[in-house]
Amino acid sequence: MARLINIGSLCIDYVYTVSHIASVGETVASEQVAVFPGGKGLNQSIAAAKAGAEVDHFGAIGADGAELVEFMAAAGVGVDGIVNLPGRTGHAVIQIDHEGQNSIVIAGGTNREIPQKIIHGAITGAKKGDWVLLQNETNDVGNIIELGSRAGCKVAVNLAPADDNAQSYNYAHVHLLIVNELEAKAVSGCSSVSAAFDNLVATYPEMNLVLTMGGDGLRYYQVEGPLQGALGAYAVSVVDETAAGDTFVGYLMAGLVQGASMADVLIEASAAGALATTRPGAAPAIPESDEVHALMAEQNLPR
Repeated sequence: MARLINIGSLCIDYVYTVSHIASVGETVASEQVAVFPGGKGLNQSIAAAKAGAEVDHFGAIGADGAELVEFMAAAGVGVDGIVNLPGRTGHAVIQIDHEGQNSIVIAGGTNREIPQKIIHGAITGAKKGDWVLLQNETNDVGNIIELGSRAGCKVAVNLAPADDNAQSYNYAHVHLLIVNELEAKAVSGCSSVSAAFDNLVATYPEMNLVLTMGGDGLRYYQVEGPLQGALGAYAVSVVDETAAGDTFVGYLMAGLVQGASMADVLIEASAAGALATTRPGAAPAIPESDEVHALMAEQNLPR
C-alpha cells in the first residue's frame, strides 16, 4: 500500500477566545487562553492517521517542541523524521470569536529550518507511488516539489498560507493542489474565485485541484475523467474553525493514499472538516473516523 510522507510544520498554538477579532489599532481583552498542539503539517498528519493511512512526518522542532512529537506518536504517526534544532519551535497566536471565526499569526521558527538531510532522507526513502504532502509553512517547498516528482511520488500541495512564493512553484509537477478561496486567487492572479478555478484548470490540465469555500462547500477537478464537480457543506454548529482545513486535507489524503476515488473521499473529508469546527483547538479537535461516518450517515451532502 502507498504511504503518506508529510514534510510539514509543527506548531504550538496559543489560542485566545475574544468577543470579536481585533481590528487595526484595537486592543481586545481575552476571555480565555489555551495552548494546543498544532501546525498545518502536524494537524494533517494526525488527521490522515485517524483516517487509516500510514503516515510518516518529517520536520523540525526546537527544545520546546518535545510534546508535539509525543502527541503525534500517540496518534499513530511515524515521527523518526522529526529532528531537534537550536531555537524555538514554530508557534501561532490565534484569536477565536464567538462565531468560531479565527485570525491567526504564525511564527515559522524551526519549521523554516528543516535540514536538507531530512528532506532528502524523506524523498529517498519513498517508493514510487507514495504521496508527498506539503504545506506552505516550511522551507524549500519548491525544491521538494521537484525532488518528489523526480522520485516518482505523487506530490500534493496545500498552499496554506499563501505568500509571495505561491506563484513561483512549478505546479506542472504537482499531482494535487488544495487551496481555499484566497489561496486560489493568489496563485492564479485572478480577482474572483470562479475565474481562479477556471484559470488553474486551464493552465494545469494534468493537475488535480480542490478548491474549498467554507460554508459554501467546494469545487474540484480531477484529471482522470476529466471531471469537474462541486459539493455542498455539512450543517454543524461552529465553535472553532482553526483545524477544519487541516482535518479536511488529512482525511482527503488518507483516502487517496488508500486508493479511493477523489469524488468519494471528498465527501468523507468534508464531514471530517465540518466536525473539527464543532470543538475547540486544532489537533485535539480532529475527529475519529467513526464520528465522521456517523455524520455522513446522518446528513446527505448536497452535490
